[in-house]
Amino acid sequence: MPAYRFEALDAAGRSQSGLLEADNVKAARSQLRGRELVPLAVTLVTMAANDAAAARFTRRVFSATGLAVWTRQLAGLVGSGLPLERALTALSEESENRRQHELVAHLKSEVNAGSSFARALSTAPREFDDVYRAVVAAGEQSGALGPVLERLADDLEQQQALRGKVLGAMLYPAIVSVVALIIVIILVTYVVPQIAGVFSSSKRALPALTVGMLALSAFVRHWGWALALGLAGAAAAFVAARRGEAFRERSDAAWLRLPFVGRLARGYNAARFGGTLAMLAGAGVPILKALQAAAETLGNRAMRADALDALVQVREGAPLASALAGKKRFPGLLAMFARLGEQTGQLPEMLLRASGQLSAEVQRRAMAAATILEPLLIVVMGIVVVLIMLAVLMPIIQLNTWVK
Repeated sequence: MPAYRFEALDAAGRSQSGLLEADNVKAARSQLRGRELVPLAVTLVTMAANDAAAARFTRRVFSATGLAVWTRQLAGLVGSGLPLERALTALSEESENRRQHELVAHLKSEVNAGSSFARALSTAPREFDDVYRAVVAAGEQSGALGPVLERLADDLEQQQALRGKVLGAMLYPAIVSVVALIIVIILVTYVVPQIAGVFSSSKRALPALTVGMLALSAFVRHWGWALALGLAGAAAAFVAARRGEAFRERSDAAWLRLPFVGRLARGYNAARFGGTLAMLAGAGVPILKALQAAAETLGNRAMRADALDALVQVREGAPLASALAGKKRFPGLLAMFARLGEQTGQLPEMLLRASGQLSAEVQRRAMAAATILEPLLIVVMGIVVVLIMLAVLMPIIQLNTWVK
């Protein structure tokens, strides 16, 4: 049934606009009058109109969690046998967020105009990336859109869970570090000069620790702004340089070589790559297209370059396991499970298992790091505070000795 975009006035004279389905323009106007609206304009939704409407969605409508929830809801409706158009209509009507309502209504109008669902999703690329659209397209082609959407929702939720656990493990040490730095700056720039400065006029030599602390305090107070400005400028220059693809790939490769965080980054990216590849292959996406889409999900440019190089080798006839085994940045576990999958004909299942093991390893390492960092940061902060207090107390103790 065609979709029509309308503008109308309600009984209070307020302007109303939106989408509705009808057999023709006359039927659409009759529907509006049945809603006690006065139609001003009723136009058939065309592909060009939808492309113009999609340009309105310049800001993200769905958060990462919101997209997973929406996909799960759509999968449930489609899986229960409801036609896609009616499922989208239900989600549009139930949406409490105006922008989400407009986006889903836009997708429904695209589908009503004759587009495939994957084509409709491509009009909002900020919301639905290449992987999302490739999975949906495979589900439409295989006639199993409901199960494929369920698998897609599972993958989105697993990615969110992994990201949340890693960030959660690192959040407390980050907060402790920031608070400790603020406390040290306050002590060095204000407390130490106020107390230790009383003894600086004495003819007696101050303890070396106090002299050093006063020198550090003077430097921070007089040149702290220059140091902060220099650090900010260096950070801005680094961010600007990373916009270049070559520099970003080199910096990401260097990041992977770091002792602990490099291994954590390798595991995180490999888990995401393996999970995405498993989902796409399981949905029936051709392996070359699946590799291309999975490679694009890698945030680390060095690992992305390796994945794209593996894609070239697979295109030339090499097995996936052999192509991945030659890339040392990818954990060997991924290549091993890929080889088992190719030998048994269960590549998606084996890749999913490898992704699960890599995700568990990343979570374990992140939690272990957080467990070690928390007391370590407290100890370091305690040592720094003790040194500052000694710098203040030692002149007092020395003064008492002189008096005696």
